[in-house]
Amino acid sequence: MMSAPGRGSALLRGSYRVCTQCARPAPRPRIATTTRTTPRASAVLPLASRRYYSAEPATAQQTPTTPESTPTPPTTTTITPSTDPNPETALYLIKSSLILTRPPLLTREQTPFESAFYFYQKRLNERLTAPFRRQFYFKQDTAADLDFRIKLAERHGVPAKDIGRYNPRGRMAWNDELLTGSTTSDPAELVNKLLADAEVRVSEDGEPIAPEERVPVERPAPRRSEADEKGDVRRLDRAMERTLYLVVRREWEEVVEGVKKKEAVWEFPTGLVQTQETLHEAAARVITESAGVNMNTWVVGRVPVAHHVVKPVVDEAGGTTVVDRGTKTFFLKGRIMTGQADLAGNKHGLTDFKWLTREELQEVLPEEYYRSVRGMMDLR
Repeated sequence: MMSAPGRGSALLRGSYRVCTQCARPAPRPRIATTTRTTPRASAVLPLASRRYYSAEPATAQQTPTTPESTPTPPTTTTITPSTDPNPETALYLIKSSLILTRPPLLTREQTPFESAFYFYQKRLNERLTAPFRRQFYFKQDTAADLDFRIKLAERHGVPAKDIGRYNPRGRMAWNDELLTGSTTSDPAELVNKLLADAEVRVSEDGEPIAPEERVPVERPAPRRSEADEKGDVRRLDRAMERTLYLVVRREWEEVVEGVKKKEAVWEFPTGLVQTQETLHEAAARVITESAGVNMNTWVVGRVPVAHHVVKPVVDEAGGTTVVDRGTKTFFLKGRIMTGQADLAGNKHGLTDFKWLTREELQEVLPEEYYRSVRGMMDLR
């Protein structure tokens, strides 16, 4: 059986009755022998009624065409090179600088309110959780079981080690808040309680150990390091709660009235941007030339986070002669992973370096220089 499209096509092929309009051959397109010299008035709208992006096509339509005219060559624009390509005559020098940072190594200390809030959360969690089953964790009458029972008696029957004297199953369980001025939630007090509870009370034979014979547990390292105590600003293990920034001391000589003077300034590692060099490439090169190759650093992005402009010094008499060119310094942010700065053999006249916090930078850097970069610094 033939499908519907097949039947229709067969009927059309077998039909001899075709209308005269379909049988007539299609007319060929006529080629104009004359060219209209002036366009129709109705074909082109005035420019005032057109939008800005259609002004150019409208102008092209209004231009009359001449038959068999010589084609006009395209208009070319010649760019005249600068007559003085020497970059020494530029008013500004472009520099790239890297603000190398060491992130905080420790969380900041808790405020009294935060300590009390976290302590309250611990007591609340003790009330809502299931009761502690000693038999599930300790085998009866073993050394570990005897040790736990001694410590449980010292905590007045409270299984938790860091919630103080509080019974979450008693009739006063609702009273889980601390009084003002209480040191129960102080982090240092909690550390002392945990260390005392970690001491073994029972020997492997099941015999109680005298207090003078107990082995104390090693205390955690203090938050202040040896570098903090000595005030060593070159070490990276100082101010571990804060962000540190690398600054270097650059020295140079100036001749003032025939007398040589040695000048020095503290700044971030900075250098001139070379030809065909991007800002982040220049920053990576400058930090290597300044602080050596013993640091594993990472340039965070390719977009500057701050900039500093020093205007050029112009001759006061004529007002056109540049005495000292200005500088435009673009700062990029970087991170140090490992290593330490080493200024030996640097190419920028650097003599010293420091790892400083935000407040310490304000005392060392020039005022205008610090104001240009303070917006990108971390709060701590």
